[in-house]
Amino acid sequence: MLSRAKEYLQDRRDDVQDYAGGFGKWILVLIAIYLLVTLVLGMIWSSEPDTFSVREHTRTVAAEMNREPVTGFATTVTMIRIAETLLDKPGGYLSNDVFPPGLWLDNMPAWEYGALVQLRDLSRAMRKDISRSQSQSAEDPDLVVAEPQFHFDSGSWAIPSTEAEYRRGVTALYRYLDRLSNPSQPEAQFFARADNLNNWLADLETRLGSLSRVLGESVGKASVSESLATDNEQDPLTDTENGEQIKTPWTQLDDAFYEARGTAWALLHIFRAIEVDFRKVLNDKNASASVRQVIIELEGSQGAMWSPIILNGSGFGVLANHSLTMAAYLSRANAAIIDLRELLSRG
Repeated sequence: MLSRAKEYLQDRRDDVQDYAGGFGKWILVLIAIYLLVTLVLGMIWSSEPDTFSVREHTRTVAAEMNREPVTGFATTVTMIRIAETLLDKPGGYLSNDVFPPGLWLDNMPAWEYGALVQLRDLSRAMRKDISRSQSQSAEDPDLVVAEPQFHFDSGSWAIPSTEAEYRRGVTALYRYLDRLSNPSQPEAQFFARADNLNNWLADLETRLGSLSRVLGESVGKASVSESLATDNEQDPLTDTENGEQIKTPWTQLDDAFYEARGTAWALLHIFRAIEVDFRKVLNDKNASASVRQVIIELEGSQGAMWSPIILNGSGFGVLANHSLTMAAYLSRANAAIIDLRELLSRG
């Protein structure tokens, strides 16, 4: 009787071990499948959105709304398209993801941030200058809503989520667009003046200058402080110091690169819209060529990436340096913006 009981217990123990072993194998299989799926999704979600035709998109939206594309229509629908791309591209908005694969990705969140900064700057310019005839004019009520919504925390996951706040900003832009293109509601305005455009370009000039510097520091460069910049008054023949060596950490190279790519992507479409809405003032100031030059440089920055990683070869080394290539495009675009601002400032 005792031996039978021992045999029974041993059989049950074997059954439990077999069940545990089989269950463990299924767990490993499920984990492997999950990792494979997240890997594939991560590759898909990391694909940058394609560029689009601003003119064609403007005509399409105007036809859907049964409205005439008045001055400001192209810029507003472009802002909406940029915001909707951030929210609705494959994988959606990734900067606030807390689960894989979004949690593992950093290139696309950096790209999103670059585009988001340009959306924020333009929404502020729209509220502060472009929609107002003078400093004493009232702010547009929908732009008052849209501008702070796009400045909401870009990494908030819930209560409230970043996506919900940005969609409120998009909705406010749609309301502004509807009033702007509605002849029966003349209170919505878009003043395509040289001074308004110049004010926004001044902020953009500093943005691109900072990005170009960070990209250029991928190979390291000397940074001269104010104290070292002055010559030795006692002996002017004394060699001057080169200053501190500054270099972007290798862990941040790809983030800086993709932030610049997102910035350039958004700016490319914004300048295409400016070419439409500000065409009269650009022609009057002989500045159309400068805007076209900015667009050409930004188009060059969106070339296809054939390398799976961001290479960081030395300036004249064997390997490519993607950061320096991007910095060259942004620097040339910034130079064209400086020329554009000078033309707009002339009487």
